[in-house]
Amino acid sequence: MTAMRPATRERDPAGPLRPVRLGAPDCMVERRPDGTLLMRARAALGPYPARITERLIHWAERAPDRVFMADRDPAGGWRTITYGETLRRLRAIGAALLRRDLSAERPIMILSGNDIEHALLGLAAAHVGIPHAPVSPAYSLVSADFAKLRDIVALLTPGLVFAADGAAFAPAIAAVVAPDVEVAVARNPLAGRRTTAFAELAAAAADAAVDAAFARVTPDTIVKFLFTSGSTGAPKAVINTQRMWCANQEQLRGVLAYFEDEPPVIVDWAPWHHTAGGNHDVGLVLHNGGTFYVDDGKPLPGAIAATVRNLREVAPTWYFTVPKGYEALLPFLRTDAALRQNFFSRLKVLWFAGAGISQAVFDEIKRLAVETCGERITFLTGFGSTETAPCALARTFESDIASNMGVPVAGMTLKLAPHDGKLEARVKGPNVTPGYWRAPELTAKAFDEEGFYRLGDTFTFADPADPARGLLFGGRIAEDFKLATGTWVHVGPLRVTVMDGLAPLARDAVVAGLDRPEIGLLIFPDLDACRRLVSDPAADAATLVRDPRIVGEFHARLVQLAAAATGSSNRVARALLLAEPPSLDAGELTDKGSVNQRAVLARRAALVEALYAVPPGPDVISIAQES
Repeated sequence: MTAMRPATRERDPAGPLRPVRLGAPDCMVERRPDGTLLMRARAALGPYPARITERLIHWAERAPDRVFMADRDPAGGWRTITYGETLRRLRAIGAALLRRDLSAERPIMILSGNDIEHALLGLAAAHVGIPHAPVSPAYSLVSADFAKLRDIVALLTPGLVFAADGAAFAPAIAAVVAPDVEVAVARNPLAGRRTTAFAELAAAAADAAVDAAFARVTPDTIVKFLFTSGSTGAPKAVINTQRMWCANQEQLRGVLAYFEDEPPVIVDWAPWHHTAGGNHDVGLVLHNGGTFYVDDGKPLPGAIAATVRNLREVAPTWYFTVPKGYEALLPFLRTDAALRQNFFSRLKVLWFAGAGISQAVFDEIKRLAVETCGERITFLTGFGSTETAPCALARTFESDIASNMGVPVAGMTLKLAPHDGKLEARVKGPNVTPGYWRAPELTAKAFDEEGFYRLGDTFTFADPADPARGLLFGGRIAEDFKLATGTWVHVGPLRVTVMDGLAPLARDAVVAGLDRPEIGLLIFPDLDACRRLVSDPAADAATLVRDPRIVGEFHARLVQLAAAATGSSNRVARALLLAEPPSLDAGELTDKGSVNQRAVLARRAALVEALYAVPPGPDVISIAQES
């Protein structure tokens, strides 16, 4: 069921809402005697294909000349491929893959990032029933020891490894890929090792074997393995089936109903080794016959400039990024009227996911939209995980609360079990993984006695009297802890409050205090913002974190936060500014730019001890006596 409407808000709108057809947030709730709740959408899940490339065939027949995907060529122009050409090349690559004895036991491993070759190889593999595994390029290009990549290779036992640029990935391949494993590259063959050119795969003659293999693919066929970041130990390989991906795309179309009226145009950087980019975003374009512009930027200082360039040239109709992406984009939107005009010109929906967004950023993006085009752009979000393909919840209505994640999508049952004053979320539906590859113990622990997948997150109702008004994210269970007093600290909401209060000076913050008398913070400063504050563009991190002006500003902000706190469960009493950024190799940082709370606390245990030393050391910002 869909409706064309501006949804109700708690505050008067600043301007009219740009019309957009979205799914109605209608749901029903079953209450059990033990306090457990079951939530389901009233709308039934519509029919969905058995295989993801059925939609490619559909659009290749109906709109063969429409651009499916575009990326930047070496000269900086847009290189495009149409739906018709994509299907032709996919079938050729599929024929080449079938001749290589590849399978779930010997899948394809893709080391490089988002580009047309990556898309063609992954979809060709899906078409003929061969699983593939996109792997974070950072494990090859940023890591110093290749430890995570080595673990992934050992788990997967790949039969074919692909990298767009052989030269860039040569050290990693030499370190972890056995000499008898075939390597394919789009350019720059490996020196001293036989390398298959991607063009050779794409030049194979498609034959009846491709069609026969496609016919054998079922909803239970594994389409890909996606790796979770993992806070400790080796990454887990989440099994993604054809059913998961296809069902979730139909669930998303029920949410973003306007895609049926106008195929989406997106400009998107989200990495395809993550479920948000590779499943959600590639899938919604393919399923609905849209056009995907591969954004070669990232939400990082310096790298965001490429995103800005792309958004000056291409006006999206749906825009997604993680909260850090909106933070990085904001300064450009504030100062560049032409960018704002193009960005908002055709946009129907803004979308964020992957982490909690700062309320200040959330509000300013909406304000800029009204100032630019005279209309509010619906700012929505969803919630899920790698194990749910990813969308499990979606918010299709306006909300002034950034942490409102919405309600379950069609076909999904959300189980909410009481947990320390909140509700622990568990899910069941066709988009949920059957488990982890070659890890039966991990799989067993991931599901409860009724077969619900444990998300590991908590929620509360935005309005307990009206579940359709959405669920508020309450944080990760694994991150929450008790103070020495027995008081629970819910890290997720507290961290959002802290980041709002410290913006723009803090890049991130980790909440400490397990079995301690009070809450402390380890703060990663935003070095550029700190340099602007002291008017010293050359200052290094070690100097900045001890500069009295920087320390004084953080102290003042923390005093304000402490004054607004309601008790020890959300009152920060001390903090340390960290000069060393979070480490990818140590698992402190994911390549989405988010910080792993538990990994930082474990690796920097000595700093946590210093944070709580009595009396506090000279680097500790203490506000115990200030409020």
